[in-house]
Amino acid sequence: MHRYSYSLILLITFLSSCSVDMPKEVEIAFNNLPESIDFNFHVKPILSDRCYSCHGPDENTRKAGLRLDIEENAFAKLSSGNYAFVSGNARQSESVYRILNADPEIQMPPPDSHLTLNAQEKAIIIKWIQQGAQWKDHWAFISPEKPDIPILINKTWPSNNAIDKFVQKKLAIKGFEPTHEANKERLIRRITMDLTGLPPTIPEIDAFLSDTSVNAYEKVVDRLLDTDAYAERMAVDWMDVSRYADSHGLHADGWRLMWPWRDWVINAFKENMPYDQFITWQLAGDLLPNATKDQKLATAFNRNHPMTAEGGAIEEEFRLNYVWDRTETVGTALLGLTINCARCHDHKFDPITQKDYYELTAFFNNVKELGMTGDDGNYGPMLALPKKETEDELKSLDYKIQEKERQLELTIEELMALETYMRQLPGDFNKRGLLGYYPMNSVQKSDKQREHIIDGNKMVTSTEAPAVTKGVTGNALEFTGEYDEV
Repeated sequence: MHRYSYSLILLITFLSSCSVDMPKEVEIAFNNLPESIDFNFHVKPILSDRCYSCHGPDENTRKAGLRLDIEENAFAKLSSGNYAFVSGNARQSESVYRILNADPEIQMPPPDSHLTLNAQEKAIIIKWIQQGAQWKDHWAFISPEKPDIPILINKTWPSNNAIDKFVQKKLAIKGFEPTHEANKERLIRRITMDLTGLPPTIPEIDAFLSDTSVNAYEKVVDRLLDTDAYAERMAVDWMDVSRYADSHGLHADGWRLMWPWRDWVINAFKENMPYDQFITWQLAGDLLPNATKDQKLATAFNRNHPMTAEGGAIEEEFRLNYVWDRTETVGTALLGLTINCARCHDHKFDPITQKDYYELTAFFNNVKELGMTGDDGNYGPMLALPKKETEDELKSLDYKIQEKERQLELTIEELMALETYMRQLPGDFNKRGLLGYYPMNSVQKSDKQREHIIDGNKMVTSTEAPAVTKGVTGNALEFTGEYDEV
């Protein structure tokens, strides 16, 4: 009993030393906050929006030597000897003292900044500090973690799956009650609009209403997930972030043929392509070993940017604009970063330096292309996408060419016969490495029909006998008809 009393006294002493007197409106907001405060989700947006202008990355505007975008600096001792944040102790944290103070000489943000914190934002900072002031890296650099499924306090609320429990937890935080279950007409309309972007048809509604099985709703979901409309609906958001367009977007906004890439994206969603493969192919599919046509086509993701053909435009300027566009799109779509600002200076909010930016652009600055293009059509480098019939015909021609090339190749026996022949050549022809010596002096009739042997060399024949005439040196053969072949 005495041990319990002593522990209770220590706890009360600790809490009183760490707690802080809050204005009534801040206290009310504090009591209505979520159970756990997350730095990236709750705190960092407040700091970046209201505090970084004076205590952020820009050393030219930074005041009091306090920098709040880097953990080490944010928790460092100030010139006054105090600390902006003291983990677990709001009373000793200079930031709390400042944001709660009404004196314009002390208050933060200062009145002349025209920035203010409302009661909830003040309460968030205080509770974050009280909970230990846990700092987190930029959210894009944190690996996703599977959260624990909430335990429902109100057991009477309907819960069919884990998602329901997360929704109901948020409802409880907001002070809301779950509504009654929607009727079947409303349910099928909601799920069809969500998954396809289109309303259900009358026959689809009737089929759902007449299905009294316990998994009737699940069957509707499975059917919708297997439709082209679902794949197209899923592709819309990706095509937006990929700045998809079938026109160049600048000057006369001439057409270009980009829909094959659009169809590739839709098909990727339809086949439920793994995300890592989905982005790898689009970013660098042409660099994969023995890249397929589809892998190369996927890289059109990088070339959806606007292009110009406007007279007077500076070609190199626009070529670099294309490079920058690709770089910034990769930042937005794949890295979860807004890297655009770093084109001109170190980023003031995301952890990207100007050096980082231009190192990334180097990957996209090796494409042989023009900054100035025509008004209509596609511009190189391009990928040939023939129709299936044409592609089959091209493959057939390639096969025939390869077959002819194989037929023209010298066999081992032919090479040996050639070597034997070269050793029999007069003079130093063999030493000089000649492949053949044809004096063209004489013609002999072969045993075969319509074949004549030249110079006694059975490897050199003619279908008809050419005339033997006097040449510059020795004899010569005179071929007078198209039927003559050597």
